[in-house]
Amino acid sequence: MNKLLMEENDRLQKQVSQLVYDNGYFRQQTQTAALATTDTSCESVVTSGQRHLTPQHPPRDASPAGLMSIAEETLAEFLSKATGTAVEWVQMPGMKPGPDSFGIVAISHGCTGVAARACGLVGLEPTRVAEILKDRSSWFRDCRSADVINVLPTANSGTIELLYMQLYAPTTLAPARDFWLIRYTSVLEDGSLVVCERSLNSTQGGPSMPLVQPFVRAEMLPSGYLIRPCEGGGSMIHIVDHVDLEPWSVPEVLRPLYESSTVLAQKTTIAALRHLRQIAHDISHSSITGWGRQPAALRTLSQRLCRGFNEALNGFSDDGWSIINTDGVDDVAILVNSSPSKMMSLNLGFVNGFPSVTNSVLCAKASMLLQNVSPALLLRFLREHRSEWADSSIDAYSAVAVKATPCTLPASQFAGFGGQVILPLAHTLENEEFLEVLKLENIGHIHDAPMPRDLFLLQVCSGVDENAIGNCSELVFAPIDASFADDAPLLPSGFRIIPLDSVNENSSPNRTLDLASALEVGQTKSKVGGDSAGTCGSMKSVMTIAFQFAYENNLQENVATMARQYIRKIISSVQRVALALSPSRLGCNGVLHPPPGSPEAVTLARWICNSYRCNSGVDLFKPTAEGSDSLLKTLWHHADAIMCCSLKAMPVFTFSNQAGLDMLETTLIALQDITLEKIFDDRGRKTLCTEFPNIMQQGFGCLQGGICISSMGRPISYERAVAWKVLNDEEEAHCICFMFVNWSFV
Repeated sequence: MNKLLMEENDRLQKQVSQLVYDNGYFRQQTQTAALATTDTSCESVVTSGQRHLTPQHPPRDASPAGLMSIAEETLAEFLSKATGTAVEWVQMPGMKPGPDSFGIVAISHGCTGVAARACGLVGLEPTRVAEILKDRSSWFRDCRSADVINVLPTANSGTIELLYMQLYAPTTLAPARDFWLIRYTSVLEDGSLVVCERSLNSTQGGPSMPLVQPFVRAEMLPSGYLIRPCEGGGSMIHIVDHVDLEPWSVPEVLRPLYESSTVLAQKTTIAALRHLRQIAHDISHSSITGWGRQPAALRTLSQRLCRGFNEALNGFSDDGWSIINTDGVDDVAILVNSSPSKMMSLNLGFVNGFPSVTNSVLCAKASMLLQNVSPALLLRFLREHRSEWADSSIDAYSAVAVKATPCTLPASQFAGFGGQVILPLAHTLENEEFLEVLKLENIGHIHDAPMPRDLFLLQVCSGVDENAIGNCSELVFAPIDASFADDAPLLPSGFRIIPLDSVNENSSPNRTLDLASALEVGQTKSKVGGDSAGTCGSMKSVMTIAFQFAYENNLQENVATMARQYIRKIISSVQRVALALSPSRLGCNGVLHPPPGSPEAVTLARWICNSYRCNSGVDLFKPTAEGSDSLLKTLWHHADAIMCCSLKAMPVFTFSNQAGLDMLETTLIALQDITLEKIFDDRGRKTLCTEFPNIMQQGFGCLQGGICISSMGRPISYERAVAWKVLNDEEEAHCICFMFVNWSFV
C-alpha cells in the first residue's frame, strides 16, 4: 500500500511540475495579464486568513514609518513566495517526499538570483523556532557574524531590526560575502509567527551601510520563516531563502556554486530544518552521549571545529591574520596570527591563552580543481585511510605544540603510528554529519618532549552521501589530549570538497523532476565509482585544504617551510587517490582499468577464470553475454568476494572485485597495502600456513569456514574459502586467487 501511495505521489508531483511549466509559458505569452495575475495571487495569499496589507505605503526612508513600509512590503513578497506562486518552484532533485521524508524541498526555476523553499513539521513551539532561526550563527556554518545594529518596536507588537551579516568564503578562490538587512518579526491574524528579511540598498531608500573590505556586498531578496502552531504542540514551518550572490565576482569555474539553487537549499534551507529537528529530538530524548557529553555540548564542539576551520581558511585581517610574502607565484598561501587575545575571541578554545613561547599560529592553505571523482567517495577514503596522505610526525608535532609544550620541528626522531581507530561520539538524525575521536595508535617519541603512546584527534565529517545532490563534503579535525576538556585549545585543519556541476538547473521543470524521480535516496554500496560509475559525464569539484600549526615565535620561517612542503605532499597524495577512485577506472561500460604495471583487467579476469577451470574442472561462472568485457563485468559483480594476492614472501592483495572491496571495507588503491596474513584471525593464519604450500604445489585448495578481519577491524564470517594458482598466457604463476563464499559481517 505504501508503494502505491509513493507512486501516486510521484505522479502528482510530475503533474504539478507540468502545470508550473505551463503557467510560466502562458506568462510569457501574455505579459500584461501575467502581471495582473501575479498581483492578485499575492494579494489573495496575504489576505487569506491573515492581515490585510494596504497598497498605500508611507514615504520610504530611514524614519520608523519608512522602515515600516519596507517591512510590510517585505512581508507581502515573502508570503507570496512561501505559500503562493510568486516564484516557480520545482521539486529539488534527490528529495523525494514520502512517509520517511523530513519535509518538502523545492528550488526556483527561472527567477532572479537563486531561491529554495522547504516545508516541514518540527516538535518545537513557534516562539522557540523563531528564536533558534534568528540566531543564524548557531546553525548556519557559513555565517561569520550577524550583528543587530538597531531594534524598533512596531504598533502590532512586532519588531524591526537592522542587521549586518558576514558570510565566510567557502574556498580560497573567492571573496567572502556580506549583507545589510532589515528583519521584520510579526504575528499574523491567524496566529502564525513570521520572520522575514531583505536587503537594504540605495533603491529601497532605507539607511545605508558602507562597503566593507574584503567582502562583496550580496543581496537578499524577500526571504524568511512562516511558523504556524499545530494542535497538540509543535510547529509547521515554511522556509524561503532567496539571494543574489553576485556570481560575477568569482572565477568562472566557481560560478555554478553561486548560481545553483540546489547548493543554496543544501547549505541554508535544509540545514535550518535539520537543525530544528535535531534540537527537538535532543530535547525529547535527553541523554548523555559520547565521552559523557550532552548533545548540546557535542553540537558546540562541532561548531567550534567548523568555525575554526572557516576562520583559518578565510584569514581575515581584523582577526589578526597576515600573509607571508613569497617570491613568485605560490600554490600554497601561508598566513600567521600573532594575536592571542584576538584568537581567543574566535571561539577556537584558547580560553586559557598560550604561554608566550607558543603564542602564534600559522596556517597553510590551498585550493585545487578535481575532475571525474565523487567528492563523497574521496572524502570517505581520506577519513578511513589517513595513512595514505597524513604524516605521523606532523600529527605528533601538532599534538605537542597545541598544548604549548616547547618542542622542535618534526624530524627523524618520530616513529610512525601503527594504525587508526575511529571512536564515534555523535551523529545527526540523518547521518549527514559525524562527530568522532580518531585514535592514532603506537606513536613514537619526540626529542626532549613527553609523548603518549597514542594521539587523539577530534574530528567532524559531513557530506558522505553520494546521492545528496549539491552537497558539500568536509573533514575537519584538531589534536586533543586524552582528558578532552571542554575548554581545550582547538586548531582545526582539514578538507572541504564542493561539487561544481552536480545538477543542471537550466533544464525545464519537467526534466528536473524526471531526474529527481530517477534517483534513489540513501547510501550507495559501491566504493569504487559510486553512482557515477555507469556514466562518463565529467564531474568537477573544488577542494580546499587548510592546516594550522602552533609554533614558537623564533621558528616562524622553519614552520612555514615545513607547512608548505606538507600541503604540497598532501595535494600530491590527494591527486593520486582521486585518480585511482575516478569512475574512468571503470569506464562507461563498467570495465575496470588496472593500476600501472598490472595486466589489463580483462586479461586478468580471463586468467582467473581459465586457471579455475583448469584446476577444478568446472567453470567459475558463465558470463551473461559473449566477449571478454562481459567476463570481467561478471567477475566484478559476482556475489562472492574474489581477491588476488602476490607471490611475494609477504603476499599483499593486488586486485579484488566489488564484493571483496566491500568485505574488506577498502578501495582498490588501499587494497594494495593489505597483506594476506593480516585479514585472518589466529586460527585462519595457522590453516593458511599449512595449506599455502599445497596450494602452490597442487594449484588448488579449499579452506574451512572461519573468521577474517576487515581493514576497519570488523570481524567477517565466511562459509568456506577457495584458493587457486593463477597462470598467465605463458603458463607461469602470476598470483594466487581467493574466493570467500557466503561472507557476512559478524
